[in-house]
Amino acid sequence: MIVCLCHRVSDRDIRHAVDAGIRNFELLQDETRVASACGCCHDCAREVFDAAVGSKQGCPGLCHVDVAGGSERQVVPLSLA
Repeated sequence: MIVCLCHRVSDRDIRHAVDAGIRNFELLQDETRVASACGCCHDCAREVFDAAVGSKQGCPGLCHVDVAGGSERQVVPLSLA
């Protein structure tokens, strides 16, 4: 699917970039120009990128994050972190 209409970047393009070694979203933006024009695709592009990186690192899509205002740690879906 096309993620970024402005620069015609697909989910496959994002996965190929991750396969090529990109592990930083800002670098992905520099390389593909995704989410660098109108910004409407930023959230979708980030989700596709995070999922692709997670699949390469064996991450189940969950991260431990500190909960604001407390010392507890919770497991939350990566897209909400």
